[in-house]
Amino acid sequence: MQKFSAFSLARQALGRHLGWTPQWRSVAPKPSYDAIIVGGGGHGLGTAYYLAKQHGLRNIAVVEKGWLAGGNTARNTTIIRSNYLFEQSSSYYEHALKLWETLSEELNYNVMFSQRGCLMIAHTVHDVQVFKRHVYANRLNGIDNEWMTPEEAKAFCPPLNISPNIRYPVLGASLQRRAGTARHDAVAWGFARAASDMGVDIIENCEVTGIDRDAAGNVTGVQTTRGPIRSKKVGVSAAGHSSVVLGMAGIRLPLQVNPLQALVSEPVKPAFPCVVMSNTIHAYISQSDKGEMVIGAGTDSYVSYTQRGGMHVPAHTLEAICELVPDFRRLRMLRSWGGITDNTPDRSPITAKTSVPGLYVNCGWGTGGFKATPGAANLFAWTIARDEPHPINAPFTIERFRDGALIDEAAAAAVAH
Repeated sequence: MQKFSAFSLARQALGRHLGWTPQWRSVAPKPSYDAIIVGGGGHGLGTAYYLAKQHGLRNIAVVEKGWLAGGNTARNTTIIRSNYLFEQSSSYYEHALKLWETLSEELNYNVMFSQRGCLMIAHTVHDVQVFKRHVYANRLNGIDNEWMTPEEAKAFCPPLNISPNIRYPVLGASLQRRAGTARHDAVAWGFARAASDMGVDIIENCEVTGIDRDAAGNVTGVQTTRGPIRSKKVGVSAAGHSSVVLGMAGIRLPLQVNPLQALVSEPVKPAFPCVVMSNTIHAYISQSDKGEMVIGAGTDSYVSYTQRGGMHVPAHTLEAICELVPDFRRLRMLRSWGGITDNTPDRSPITAKTSVPGLYVNCGWGTGGFKATPGAANLFAWTIARDEPHPINAPFTIERFRDGALIDEAAAAAVAH
């Protein structure tokens, strides 16, 4: 693998940058593999990487129906945090956050992870009570979180409007200082490059059309638009389309798919130092490395696989942001889009074996998939390789919806679904 460093950059500059090699290999599918990962986003690519590096499987294929990382990995607002309420969730996201902290060095690829802090704004007495509960719960689980007064929140994020006369006044905020953002495409490219170097085949424009099983019900491979591929292990990490793929094996997932909207402004000079989230008025915002204000809006209420949404949703979000951060009132919006979120009834993910031997699924991340990328990939790889869950993802089964062992993070997700 071609190493990135200041010396390699200087060396390539002397050669007019003509010596760079492709980031990953472009290959045709082989007849069979030890494991197939369905879904070429951050979770799928990361799973293949950890299978190869930590579990010794090298004959692996990642199949993607479109282009690499063209789904939700490219359509999120890149926020990373671990301040979830319940111990099961906070342990999962904290596992991911710790991997984020060393991921650039791990992959020899700058994923632009920036621990700028995440400020979660409280506007009502209920918000104050809920966020303080989060702070205490996180501290009990060894995760950083702290409560701030409106004045302290303003000092941490100067553009914030804490006037008592606005529609939803700021009554306080919780702050996770280790939270932040990363560059979504760099994460996918970094995992793809590292996995490809260890022999993983990344196959784009290869849609799965069926899942093959033998007489005993075990997985034997997949049917694709580029022909059949055999394997005794198939892991599905296809975000909003996971229920479609699992349906090919007769498995019905407890998922509802809704478009989640986001938008960015025109680029400006550095003006916003952290991530700010507001549940009550539903808005979250951070500034990208290119200077754009990255703004998260809400989910459309209808079930759909569209990658766009109704204009009333971002319009409502922008009204709130113009009040919360008045400095942004004259910013022009550059573009908007939607992501396909796969939401479980308890708003917590599924990372587990299925009832079909050899078939595994990582889905149900809703609005929180990007922040979990390295952690989910790492634990999904463990589950596939060992045919059993890691202790961290053991509670996140499909069977919890049958047994009532729910992990209800609907409020903790800081998104007003």
